[in-house]
Amino acid sequence: MYLVQLLLPLYDNDQRALPKALFGSVSEELIEQFGGLTTYSRAPASGYWLEDGDNPVHDESVVYEVMTEALDRKWWAEYRAELECRFRQKALVVRAHSLTLL
Repeated sequence: MYLVQLLLPLYDNDQRALPKALFGSVSEELIEQFGGLTTYSRAPASGYWLEDGDNPVHDESVVYEVMTEALDRKWWAEYRAELECRFRQKALVVRAHSLTLL
């Protein structure tokens, strides 16, 4: 089993708040595809990194998680590319962790 996490930014690259409907549609799509979804949206995650070598960048994201028996890398790559367009991002983090239910 796998836990797949999507880090979805609250703001686009121009620091404009993204519409709530955008997050709602992603929720609906993931629930339909995987049968469930966990979101961490009340306290946004803060990310910091250096862009172009020395320009510090800050972003606030919410985390969406789904569990899946099989990891369809092609589906996730296509979905990530679609979300990058919708969220107006150069790149989005989608990561998977191997998971054992106890």
